[in-house]
Amino acid sequence: MADLNKLVDALSELTVLEAAELSKLLEEKWGVTAAAPVAVAAAGGAGAAAPAAEEKTEFDVILTGDGGKKINVIKEVRAITNLGLTEAKALVEGAPKAVKEGVSKDEAEKLKKQLEEAGATVEIK
Repeated sequence: MADLNKLVDALSELTVLEAAELSKLLEEKWGVTAAAPVAVAAAGGAGAAAPAAEEKTEFDVILTGDGGKKINVIKEVRAITNLGLTEAKALVEGAPKAVKEGVSKDEAEKLKKQLEEAGATVEIK
């Protein structure tokens, strides 16, 4: 068995982007998602009368490009996400990437407008 203290120390050194990537890799490997307990709890509260097609309430704001104004877009991404300069730059350069996930429709529209005003191309999923 692995030394858990060493594992905790190694995980503590990850950047936000590395931690997010690790989360996605573990979800893929184990076939689970971090949102699964929330979905189970919501379905359990609805009982047997759960609607087949319910309205989407959570949206992802996806940065698809910097529109040639990388510096302005990096500044907006930093303001929105509270990421450091290096992480925000990596996010912008690695587009398409999610800037925010699981936000309300109103917040997603607001963030899209902010990023587009900075010169970015954005889509909401």
